[in-house]
Parts: sequence; structure tokens; C-alpha cells
Amino acid sequence: MSSEEARSRRGVSLASQPALEEPGRERSFLVGIDLRARRSKGTVTPQAAAARDATEFQSRKSTTTAKSNGKPAIPEFDAEESLAELRSLAESAGSKVIGELLQRRDRAEPATLIGAGKLEEIAGAAASVNADLLLFDHDLTPSQQRNIEKIVHRRVIDRTQLILDIFARHARTREGQLQVELAQLQYLLPRLAGRGVEMSQLGGGIGTRGPGETQLETDRRKIYRRIRHVEEQLENVRRIRAQQRQRRESAPVATVALVGYTNAGKSTLFNALTKAGVLASPKMFATLDPTIRGVDLPSKRKVLLSDTVGFLRNLPHTLVSAFRATLEEVQRASLILHVSDASSRLSAEQDAQVEIVLKELEADTKPRLRVMNKVDLLDEEVATRLLADSANDQARVLYVSAVEGTGLDRLLARIDAMIEQDPVTRMRLRVPQEEGKLLALLEARARIYSRTYRDGVVDLEADAPESVVRKMREFVVPDPVPLSSVEKPDTDKTGKGC
Repeated sequence: MSSEEARSRRGVSLASQPALEEPGRERSFLVGIDLRARRSKGTVTPQAAAARDATEFQSRKSTTTAKSNGKPAIPEFDAEESLAELRSLAESAGSKVIGELLQRRDRAEPATLIGAGKLEEIAGAAASVNADLLLFDHDLTPSQQRNIEKIVHRRVIDRTQLILDIFARHARTREGQLQVELAQLQYLLPRLAGRGVEMSQLGGGIGTRGPGETQLETDRRKIYRRIRHVEEQLENVRRIRAQQRQRRESAPVATVALVGYTNAGKSTLFNALTKAGVLASPKMFATLDPTIRGVDLPSKRKVLLSDTVGFLRNLPHTLVSAFRATLEEVQRASLILHVSDASSRLSAEQDAQVEIVLKELEADTKPRLRVMNKVDLLDEEVATRLLADSANDQARVLYVSAVEGTGLDRLLARIDAMIEQDPVTRMRLRVPQEEGKLLALLEARARIYSRTYRDGVVDLEADAPESVVRKMREFVVPDPVPLSSVEKPDTDKTGKGC
């Protein structure tokens, strides 16, 4: 048996090496861990444990199973799916994955997470492919990280540090860079090891009296000072954002926020609805800096659509806190569009992770519309059936393809029906023809159903937002009919969220 076959039997997977190495790309070796003891915890009874393997797929699809404490059970990614996600993260960070290993254990080893013996095996596998660093699909304590590096003699990075690196690469605005820096400093603080061995202790002679603190304490003091400075700058960002939001809210324009798992196609959908041209990339966390653009609805009302950072399984708390200034757009939105990847078999798990972050942002009770994107990647027959089902005004989920533009008209109509700001009213008007400015306003902001010219006056019947009705008050024929009692083409008559 060859050494490569032996590694394969032990769970080590090595990528085939190219003839020419790509310059500038770090070579990474992935390490995953499947803790069976952790997976067995929860609401699974002893009787159900025997049937768990047979029902694993169905149970992952259920996101409403109640735990004993009354909270919904959160489905978990299995180890292989989690390792595949780590592979995507590594590639988004610009690394080349050249090997991986998955170990199954009953519990984590406190000193090294996976045990010294397994680490020796990993060290040999990583050396055989000349790996630059090891990426662990698990958060490591500072002591675990140091212990592992001593055994494998390579840089070791855990999942949180990898995500922080991706954020640092993709942040473009000053605000985004500040938020990433704050998260990095908060991550680094407990991991300072005091690399300087010299001690600035009080001496007994002239010129030997130091400040009486170690290099570690000095580093901590510098980081605390930098954290306070970054937090002050972010507070200024929050204040400016609040002022901008206050100006927007003074006008009757609603905000719709796009949220969803990373790489669900939010930016592509944002571009399709707004023609904004923001970066849309299959790489994870391609969008960090928020973008807001206006969208015209079928009623000719305008709403502001906000593209936000994608969520992720076990998203580091420091990142959620650091990006709170950006995610305030979600908290203040009138409607949340929860975008999911219809082609992913992990959509149930991904949606559950989005729910966790929305709850942390205290935005889980806001009106919401579920949008399943990427139906163009499904089987044609299945996609046709799903699109036909979502054409029903009572459908709780809309299926769209942002790439092909399928279902976007239906999506805009449903958004129009769910937005309550600046409500639309059916009215009859009699406007003198010399009021050209008001007639142009009606043409731009109202849906006109009939128009008759006689004796220098224009008689019109139109659906118009309340902000337009106020300007036309003196020309309104009495008894306007509320839109809710009138047939509104191509919209959700209920006006209620899903």
C-alpha cells in the first residue's frame, strides 16, 4: 500500500499538485473536526437516536421543531458540509487548498483540540505537500493555537481569523476598514503572548528603573488605546448615518433591506432591481460596504433598497458588533427581503443561521418577504412549477432568478403591496390645463387609468401616493376610494407579509 493510499484511508485528502505553482498564493491544508458528543446534545430522545441517521436529511430541513425550552431547534451543518464551506472561505481569501483532513471525535482535546497523535499525522501530510499554513474549521483558544503550532511547525489559523482576513481584504470604504480593524483588535487582545522576554522591572541602579510592566502589558495598553480610538471614529460614523437616515425618514420613502446567507445572490438581485452595478462575485463576503439605491415600484412609489453584508454560520460576535453601524439599515428597514439560494441543499440550515443574526440585531419581528433566488440553476421542470406556484398572490415564498430577470416583476409588485409608507389611494381629479407642473407630477408619480380633456380642464382617475394627493387636494373630486377596496393589478391584495 502506498503512503498516499494510507493517508486516504485515514481521512487525509491531498489535492493533485499542478506542474507550475501559482505565484503569490499561500498553500493551505484544511483540518475539520466532527464532535459526535456535541451533535448528540439537544432534543433527540434515546428512542429517536437509533433512527437519527435515517432521518437526518428530513430533520435538517425542519426549522420549526421546538426544543424543551420552547425555542426553535437550529439545524446544524454536518462536518463534510462545514469543511466544504471552509474550503470556499479559504479560496475567497486567496489561498490554494492542497489538502484536507476530517477527524471524528467524541469530544475536543483541551490542549490541542484533536490530540497530539493526530497532529503528528497532519504535520507529515502538510509537509509532504509543502503547505504554508493549517486552517482549522473550529475556533481555537490562544493556548490551543500555540500548542498546535509547536507540533506542526507551521502557521495555524482558525475559522474566525480566516473570516476576519477576508473582511479585511474586501473592505473598501473607510467605514468598512474601521469595522474590520475593531473586530481584529478584539480578536487579537486575548491572544497576545508577550513575545519580548525582557522585563521592564524596577532596577537597583542608575538608569535601570523601568516602567514596571511587561511587554505583554505594554502591548495590551496600546491595543486598548487603539480600540477606544476606532470606537470613537465608528461612533462618528453612526452619528452621520443617523443624520442621513433622519433626512431620508423625513420624506415618505420606505427602506427595503436585502439580507441572507453569504453568496445567496443578494448583490446580483440588487443590481437587477436597481441597475446599480455593484460588485457581484461568487466569492464569499464580496459585499461588505452597504449600498443604497432607489427603486420605482409598479404604483410609481419609490423605495430605497439596501444591500448588506452576507451572514454566515457561527459568524464571530465581534464582527456582528463591529458591523452594527452598517446593519442598522436592517434594524430600521420597513421591509426585509430574506434572500436564499434555491439551488443549495443547505438552504434550510443557512436560513436558520440568518434567523440567529436577525434575532441578535432585534430585527426578527419586522415584516419580511422570503425570496428564493437562483431558480435558473434548478431542473427546468422544477423551476417552472415553483415559478407558477409563486405567481399566486397568496404565495408565502417568491422564486426568482436575478441573473435571468425571471420573477422580478412579481417581486416588485409584492413589495409594493407590503409597503405601508405613503399609502396609495384611488382618486378622481379635475385639473385645469394651465396647471402643467401638477399634471407632470401626476404623470411621473401616479398610475393614470383615464384622462379626458374638456373646456380647458383635464378629468383624471388615478392611483396616487398620499404625498401626491396632498399637493392635489384642491383639485380632488370628493369621495376618494381607498386602494385596498379597489382591484389593484398584479399585486398582493392582502398587503400582509409572509
